[in-house]
Order: sequence, then structure tokens, then C-alpha cells
Amino acid sequence: MNLTISGHHLEVTPALREYVLTKLDRVTRHFDQVVDVNVLLTVEKQKEKERRQRAEVTLHVKGRDIFVESASEDLYAAIDQLMDKLDRQVVRHKDKLQDHHHVASKRLELNGEMV
Repeated sequence: MNLTISGHHLEVTPALREYVLTKLDRVTRHFDQVVDVNVLLTVEKQKEKERRQRAEVTLHVKGRDIFVESASEDLYAAIDQLMDKLDRQVVRHKDKLQDHHHVASKRLELNGEMV
């Protein structure tokens, strides 16, 4: 897995890098076929104080790119929201992959007999 953590108008400190890595562990625990991860942490120079800190991630898995973004007044809160959203999307993607081989409704058995 290739991991890139970058900052825009922000220096990515070792504490921020470690925080992102620990949050990404939860995502990779659910789905281990992650090819590439790009994380962008941004401080926007807006007048809206409550949405200045932004976090974005692009997760490349086999056959699909998953993009998630989140904004908050605190960068750590934005990262938390981001990883929650990303985790939900990764689990949904994994379910779609596994649900691909479902049993046709004609073949379902009812009380031991074919319906």
C-alpha cells in the first residue's frame, strides 16, 4: 500500500501523520486490498471559521477509486469524520464485491423443497 500524506497551507507534523495512520488502520482492517492512499490536509483562508480545516482522501482499490472529504473547525475532528465516511464506503464496496455471487431467487429452498 502506497501512502501519501500532504498538507496545503499546513505543515504535516509527525503527530498529524501518526494520527492519520492510526485512523487508517481501521479502514485497512476491514479491507486489505488497498493499492494507494492519498491524504490531503488543508487549512483554507476563508471567513467561515467553522469550516476552515479540511481533510480529503483518495483511496485506490482494485477496480475503483473512493474519494471522501470532510471539513470542520478542528483538523483532528475533520480527520475523524473523514475516516468514518471512508470506513462506511469501504465496507459498502466490500459488501458489493462479496454480494456479487448471490443465489438466484428461483434456487432458494423453502422447507427443503425447491420453490
